[in-house]
Amino acid sequence: MPRRWFDRGRVVGGRAAARVGVRPWPGDTPTMRGMESGSDCLFCRIVAGEIPATVVRETDTTLAFRDINPQAPVHVLVIPKEHHADVVTLAQANPALAGEVLGTAAAVAESEGLRADGFRLIFNTGPYGGQEVFHAHAHVLGGEPLGPMRAR
Repeated sequence: MPRRWFDRGRVVGGRAAARVGVRPWPGDTPTMRGMESGSDCLFCRIVAGEIPATVVRETDTTLAFRDINPQAPVHVLVIPKEHHADVVTLAQANPALAGEVLGTAAAVAESEGLRADGFRLIFNTGPYGGQEVFHAHAHVLGGEPLGPMRAR
């Protein structure tokens, strides 16, 4: 696996890293920083109550809380309480739980008043997809026009 380099939450590798002058985080290995599970996973620690979060909705199996670095007026993260590294792993291991994450995301959009004008639901998966925390999570974004999916 090629080595990945991080620049303000973005992942770049190889020559791209050299062009933008980013450096690896100390101790990085070919396995991605943030792929921890259990007590080392940021979101697992939020579920356990070890790290505070502004919770907007909770079920027996899911947790929704406000993003600490919002990219829109409404930016809520929806996670399964059970650790899965990404949405693909979640869907393969427990399709019912993946559906519950979607149901919770829909309920959050409704309670945040986003249904009338619309919202964006995003699962970033893997380093090229921009995933920063390797615990499956959906981003519910809205409250203003969000523009194109990807700037070119």
